[in-house]
Amino acid sequence: MKYTTSDIDRYIDLYLNSFEKVLYEEDSQFMEGMKTRSLAGDDIRRYQFWEWTQGVGLYGVWKLYKETRDARYMDILTSYYERQLVIGLPSKNVNTVTPLLAMSFVAEETGNERYMDVCREWARWIYEDFPRTKEGGLQHITSDTLNEGELWDDTLFMTVLFLANMGRILGEKKYLDEAEYQFLLHIKYLTDRKTGLWYHGWSFKEKSHFAAAFWGRGNCWITAAIPEFLNLFNCSRSVKKFLEETWKRQAEALIEYQEPNGMWHTLIDDKTSYVEASATCGFAYGILKGAGLGLAKEDWIRQALAALEPIMGYTDELGVVNQVSYGTPMGRESKDFYKKIELKPMPYGQALAMLFFMECRKYAKDI
Repeated sequence: MKYTTSDIDRYIDLYLNSFEKVLYEEDSQFMEGMKTRSLAGDDIRRYQFWEWTQGVGLYGVWKLYKETRDARYMDILTSYYERQLVIGLPSKNVNTVTPLLAMSFVAEETGNERYMDVCREWARWIYEDFPRTKEGGLQHITSDTLNEGELWDDTLFMTVLFLANMGRILGEKKYLDEAEYQFLLHIKYLTDRKTGLWYHGWSFKEKSHFAAAFWGRGNCWITAAIPEFLNLFNCSRSVKKFLEETWKRQAEALIEYQEPNGMWHTLIDDKTSYVEASATCGFAYGILKGAGLGLAKEDWIRQALAALEPIMGYTDELGVVNQVSYGTPMGRESKDFYKKIELKPMPYGQALAMLFFMECRKYAKDI
């Protein structure tokens, strides 16, 4: 690897310096839609900066804090949570759970009972009251769409990791068992037996995978979520083995579809779709995390590190990651839907780049 830790740290600093700007940048398209489509009918200002887009970003900052113990990262997190608690939290769904993943770690780290009380309440709701599909799956309900009877690959990262972490923190085995079950059920319905890649979603009502798309960022949530989940607690031996083999099958397929320049396409198996930075960072991060668990082949590590240079190229002088696809609902009829999603800097693009670059540090050499 030709980059030093100093090179990589410079980019991490750039990403962090631009993070809060992206974190608090109003998503006018989402907010306009919420005026007429909000399911809960509550104050839509509560959703303005409390969604999955911010939640993934906050998790990246938490991981930076955990890695470095730099107080400025903790300050970003606590300032955000204090601000949002004053505004009030939105209604509960898959996406509004996501900011609680980092919050649960912060609450544990700092002993903040106010934060922990919020996390307890939401974890209890997930376990007891979350809308369910057939076979007890977590229905992918969002702030503006019920998605009745639908499983989406995003749910594991956005909601199930938080439930598992709360199970670990509280010693609640029922939460851990439920988290294991959700991983197994989503694997059952969303993995493609031929390739090992994941479909974006499954409809119990339609008995279909919608447009049958192997969507890039949806797949990257899995590449990252499985190692994160395995790192949280010691799940049962058979489940651990099943998750490891599922992850390896997906990673092997991803290596096959990676472009020579290190990037992946927004539709993994469609070279006519644009290459996409957030999925690329998520794949590379997940593969390197899997390597830390002894799951990745040596050449997979080299392939993941190959993504570093092009992501640097998509980073502007202010540290904003470009070539990131906007939030993507389900492509229900045509795979071409995914090709038309606009490219726009987003908090999760920043976070996935930070996570990826943090893992790259372990393979860099100081001069």
